Amino acid sequence: MDRLQAEQRVEQLNTQLREYGHAYYVLDKPAVPDAVYDQLLNELIELETQYPDLVFPDSPTQRVGGQPLEGFSKVTHAYPMLSLSNVFGEEDLREFDRRVRSGASGEIRYVCELKIDGLAVSLLYEDGRLVRGATRGDGRIGEDITANLRTIRSVPLRLNEPATIEVRGEAYMPKKSFHQLNLDREARGEELFANPRNAAAGSLRQLDPKIAASRNLSVFAYGIGGDGSDLPVVGHEDTLRYLEKLGLRINPEREVCSSVEEVQAYIEKWTEKRNDLSYEIDGIVIKVDLYEQQEELGFTAKSPRWATAYKFPAEEVVTKLLDIELSVGRTGAVTPTAILEPVRVAGTTVQRASLHNEDLIREKDVRIGDQVIIRKAGDIIPEVVASLIEQREGTEEPFVMPSECPACGSELVRIEGEVVLRCVNPKCPAQITEGLIHFVSRNAMNIEGLGEKVVEQLYREGLVSDVSDLYELTKEQLMGLERMGEKSASNLMAAIDASRSNSMERLLFGLGIRHVGEKAARILSEEFGSFDRLMTASLEELTAVHEIGDKMADAVVTYFDNEEVRALIGRLQERGVNLSYTGKRVRLAEGETVFAGKTVVLTGKLETLSRGEAKERIESLGGKVSGSVSKRTDLVIAGEEAGSKLEKAESLGIEVWDEQRFMEQFND
Repeated sequence: MDRLQAEQRVEQLNTQLREYGHAYYVLDKPAVPDAVYDQLLNELIELETQYPDLVFPDSPTQRVGGQPLEGFSKVTHAYPMLSLSNVFGEEDLREFDRRVRSGASGEIRYVCELKIDGLAVSLLYEDGRLVRGATRGDGRIGEDITANLRTIRSVPLRLNEPATIEVRGEAYMPKKSFHQLNLDREARGEELFANPRNAAAGSLRQLDPKIAASRNLSVFAYGIGGDGSDLPVVGHEDTLRYLEKLGLRINPEREVCSSVEEVQAYIEKWTEKRNDLSYEIDGIVIKVDLYEQQEELGFTAKSPRWATAYKFPAEEVVTKLLDIELSVGRTGAVTPTAILEPVRVAGTTVQRASLHNEDLIREKDVRIGDQVIIRKAGDIIPEVVASLIEQREGTEEPFVMPSECPACGSELVRIEGEVVLRCVNPKCPAQITEGLIHFVSRNAMNIEGLGEKVVEQLYREGLVSDVSDLYELTKEQLMGLERMGEKSASNLMAAIDASRSNSMERLLFGLGIRHVGEKAARILSEEFGSFDRLMTASLEELTAVHEIGDKMADAVVTYFDNEEVRALIGRLQERGVNLSYTGKRVRLAEGETVFAGKTVVLTGKLETLSRGEAKERIESLGGKVSGSVSKRTDLVIAGEEAGSKLEKAESLGIEVWDEQRFMEQFND
């Protein structure tokens, strides 16, 4: 076989193997016996060995290859991978439906899907080829796990069309694979995985792709990054069909429902049938179908208003309550925790469970020594549901909440309107250490290597008393800590130093201001640009910012009115910590933003910016980017090859800009 014949045969084999792989791993309908597939694959391997220049990145032989990675690089999602709000019963579901129908116009359809218990991933395709795969991470920044995702046979390396698209999906481990994995680990004397979700997550974070390949994972695609405005779709169900057409694996058990009663019937069906599936599910995802209605409903600070997750009733077990311990959080809240006889709940061994607050303990009459019912709220957080009073033997002891902080001895107070007791001593060691742990966490300043145990040692040894002290630590001080060698100390010093240049929103979130979460910190940072400006902002200025409510604004003003806080910010600045927003933000050359409060539609191909970058610029200046043209549209930005959206805008008399005029609104 000469080279030309080899090239033709390689192309033929690639096509055949992709089709057979799609039938087997995506459609679950094998087209040929395994022996035939293996024979063709071996032939392809031989030809690629003979002609290395004919090895293409999307060849079936290239799913696993290369040396183990040294680590995972960070990936910034063009569109955030948001979490969903939860509903836990029919009443919650009907309330969600009521909010949807009052917030969106027209007839409402829901797409109901099984909520796969796995790991959310992003798959980026360019011209139909898989170029990057990433974890969800914190929703904005994930980790590049392309090499591991390429090993999953249900993930196509090449789509059926040359589309450029970001696909969202759920990677999971089938029950059968999980069972076999734990049998193998048990035989080797290794620690067992608690559940398929943990096993899938652990597999995808292996630095050696060969390990991930051996775990027999799979992926269901469930959506896209973006609003679908550049795709031939009008809603979520359309999108799923389009992804299926591209060759992606879509869960076939979804259903389109036109009423909340139909949604409830779907939930009841799968609550009963969930154990019949070959994979774990932990609930049902309910989404408004049409994208135009999704845009009307919008988002809260944490999740879309047009979607929710119905969580299945949690598994409940009985065990003994051995004791009640108190912990003090970074805001001073004193939380009682149940210490239990170890018991298996929803796949993991539980020894501690939340009791929330003193009122709940009294209301449920929970006593030390009781037999108690335990469940995991949302299948994640263990909590005490009730005591089995009828099983008491008379030796059980009522719990009495102390009047003093267990960490510092200060008097505990109950702030009006709250159910928790708080320690209000700003020098409380428990609050300080919890605040430090939060400050260095991944979603805040992200100082790798500075874990909980190290933070506690630093405080105990008197090396840090607040977050600014972290930036005066020396390598010699770190090497004096337990289990801290020279290399670890050097790496930690480098991580601390690197965190000085973090953008303002990380520091703002890390300070732990009450009611200010990650998204709020980013919104405030984008709006005010610097700590100097934010610290002087009035209540009126803060509440004027979209998504910043009265309670959050009051918390920010109260926090920065504190002299000790101002002194802390000053010390951070002196020690080289950045206090300004350095994320992507653009301003107009002069005057007020022309996008503020306007609904903008992007259509056609832009030469200067990607669609995601253009959307980000408009939103950073107060505009809203919509995926469809309607009477509510204020402006259309039309690039090359603009089609039906441009025609509709012109027919409605909506203002249209070309790309040049759009770019003239910004400074370089």
